[in-house]
Amino acid sequence: MLHLSNSMRNTYKHWLRTSLVAVLLFTLSVGLSAAWWDGGSQPKRESILPQGNAITNGSALLRYALPIDNEAVRKLQGSLEAIASQLRGKRWNNVNSDVTAASRVLTTKETELLANIPEEGQPQAQAFIDQLKQDLDTLRSAVEVKDATTVLETRGKMLDTVGKLEELMVQEFPFEVPAEYSNLPQLKGRATVEIKTNKGDLTVVVDGYSAPITAGNFVDLVERGFYNNLKFIRSEESYALQVGDPDGPEDGFIDPKTGKYRGIPLEILVQGEKEPIYNTTFEESGRYQEHPVLPFSAFGTVALARPEAILDGGSSQIFFFLFEPELTPAGLNLLDGRYAVFGYVTEGKEVLEQLRKGDVIESAKVIQGIENLVEPA
Repeated sequence: MLHLSNSMRNTYKHWLRTSLVAVLLFTLSVGLSAAWWDGGSQPKRESILPQGNAITNGSALLRYALPIDNEAVRKLQGSLEAIASQLRGKRWNNVNSDVTAASRVLTTKETELLANIPEEGQPQAQAFIDQLKQDLDTLRSAVEVKDATTVLETRGKMLDTVGKLEELMVQEFPFEVPAEYSNLPQLKGRATVEIKTNKGDLTVVVDGYSAPITAGNFVDLVERGFYNNLKFIRSEESYALQVGDPDGPEDGFIDPKTGKYRGIPLEILVQGEKEPIYNTTFEESGRYQEHPVLPFSAFGTVALARPEAILDGGSSQIFFFLFEPELTPAGLNLLDGRYAVFGYVTEGKEVLEQLRKGDVIESAKVIQGIENLVEPA
């Protein structure tokens, strides 16, 4: 755990505030990742992102990040997810094919959809499937008359239901966090945080399945009221908005139980792997071909800030990635594998666009999933 002396604090604060923007600016100048180097192979985790264009929707990334192994529900989700891009190109024949594929799953794979769900969750799962079948009729009718607005609204509603169905398939937390980090809070599941700012409200879904320590640290700090009345300290247009520097000489959270700075290890779950890697970047570990389960490819990505040179130097300062596809193409940046993503803004993106340095978080509150927070004994 990192503990800073008074003489180091000013230097550390400078690093923390400048290292992130340096990487972001370098990302702009380079504009690509070193994806052509070879990487090592590791035991695989079933929940991986589909091949193709990078996903730029945070809610979709959260659905794909769930640790489940159910081919039927992934086919259903994939068909519905694909409709948006097909619709942007006005490829109505392809949209119709996606609807047909979703219908095929719902009508012929119901047993498979229910297979991974515990007995106590079966009635709710069946209700979700029945709702999906009903909404599919609405979706099909909208496609027939090429009503794009209704298609997108119905698709979004169905994907929300699919996400709830997938959550019922997660029966247990998929791995154990290394014992050396047992002194830190852990989020064994997901939580939803409502952030009220002077410009409006944000909703953030925090993913402990992919980053239990990083997510647990954030949820613990929210519960403590740490972020209430804190100002955003840095805003880089089309790149990042940073917050979490407390008043006074400290630049992170000082644990009242120990009187020391609470440092959080760099924690990244690699696509296809069972558990996260700690305190190493993709570059340092030779994983040039790898991608994180939670990538910097969506507007409103939430990650833990840290000094570039100190892998376990993150604490309370977080940043929102302001994804701008024309400047930072999805999947082609130098933040993936270098900083720990732990969630996405799912509501209030129009508010996030308006926030600048000097704006204030009036309050932050966990509105769902607090039961998943595990405090150290």
